[in-house]
Amino acid sequence: MTDRTTLCALVLALLPSLVLALLPSLALAQQQPLSASDWLSGSVRGPVRESSAWRPGDAPPPRPSARPQPVATSGAVGPVQVTRLDQGNPDHTGTQSPRRAGLPADLWSGSDPAQLSQMVLATPARLQSMQALLKRVLTAQLAPPTAPEGMRGQLFLSRADRLLDMGALDEAQSLLVAAGPGQPEIFRRMFDIALLEGDEGRACAIMNGTPGIAPSFAARIFCLAQTGDWAAAAIGLHGAEALGLIDERQAILLTHFLDDAFVDTAELLAPADRMTPLEFRIHEAVGQPLPTQPLPVAFAQSDLRLNSGFKARLEAAERLARTGALPAATLRQIYGEQRPAASGGVWGRARGLRTLEAALAGGDLAQALPRAFDEFRAAGMADLLAAMVAVDLPTGITDPRAAEVADMMRAWMGLPDSVIPDPAPEMAAPPATPPDTRRGEALLTSMADIDAALEGDLARAGRGIAMLRALGLDPDADRAEAQITLLPQMQAPQ
Repeated sequence: MTDRTTLCALVLALLPSLVLALLPSLALAQQQPLSASDWLSGSVRGPVRESSAWRPGDAPPPRPSARPQPVATSGAVGPVQVTRLDQGNPDHTGTQSPRRAGLPADLWSGSDPAQLSQMVLATPARLQSMQALLKRVLTAQLAPPTAPEGMRGQLFLSRADRLLDMGALDEAQSLLVAAGPGQPEIFRRMFDIALLEGDEGRACAIMNGTPGIAPSFAARIFCLAQTGDWAAAAIGLHGAEALGLIDERQAILLTHFLDDAFVDTAELLAPADRMTPLEFRIHEAVGQPLPTQPLPVAFAQSDLRLNSGFKARLEAAERLARTGALPAATLRQIYGEQRPAASGGVWGRARGLRTLEAALAGGDLAQALPRAFDEFRAAGMADLLAAMVAVDLPTGITDPRAAEVADMMRAWMGLPDSVIPDPAPEMAAPPATPPDTRRGEALLTSMADIDAALEGDLARAGRGIAMLRALGLDPDADRAEAQITLLPQMQAPQ
């Protein structure tokens, strides 16, 4: 580490240039829209003066002349120069075609983009059928709604944020990549995803090549250190402290990160009330990793890394699978990675699934299937068990209880030849009439109505299912109706 006295001298010499370099970015920072996700906002929105394209080591920008210079040689109107700034509307961006998503290309037609963005962020999706539908809606390449120029891209960012709120980092990353990282608001989300996935080198490489898209001054300092420029990182930190560009807590955290003199200290750094991916990763780097359970579900992706303990991987995988962010096949694979080290909780579910896997291979499900089902249902995860093994369950099981469980899980997943019970009378609703416009809002409203079934409002859920059918989404309506009907058998006993 460079001597602290030398660093301070360098800081004092560079402070005037640093101030001048920051000024052009102030207005831009003030105009940037706020992030919809609270856990992202800390890293993508710092103090107003936080973002800067200047980095220590670059040539200082020219200082203003001591004598003011005239801005024009005459009062005549000069020639007008036009620069095209339109890089396309990100709202049109998607990772799958409308046909593949099973949605009309003009789903957003007639909708107010601000209202639509709010609905995208607020629409619940707790049933597996609705999780799958929501992901299709968020990733489909649909014609954007008519929006004033200043609001273009708002719907796109809301779609990405909703995926992040689900913990679906891969889908969010693909969507953001499709739009390109050139816009700061897009890169900021890509940067946070990279941090959560433990691939900050990728994000820092992009940032170092395009400093103007740095999410924050703290992120700039972090990336300077990541690329080995520790002296520049230290200068940046001291300069940022002097100018009030980072708060005291961030300064302490970065000081521990940059100065190896703190490695052996017993000082524990208090976590922020609102944790960001950047601060989460710095806590890990200084040897004080934080548990992910109290944090938003997207942070659980960090525990899926192979260097995490088996229990942490299991718990993270279950948490992500509950939101639909982790494929059932991946969850099944993680369960089978190691032998359970104890009993009860996640260990009991891992043992139950391993026993069921052996029973599937041997053909005798009489004991293993009901036991695994009861184990997962007690934790409110019978739907995850169905998603993992329903397709492998044979028909014609002779044991009554095992046959009942198998039929139930096959029906839950909507597999062919499964017997779906009749819906509850409370769900009966007259056919709905689809709106001529604003069908996207009608779709999102119907999904919220269907989610109300988990709170016992079957009549409202029935109206939501009727609207899905009116919008031409019969397969989604059928699966939602079946899952709602089976909820009493699938949910944990009260």
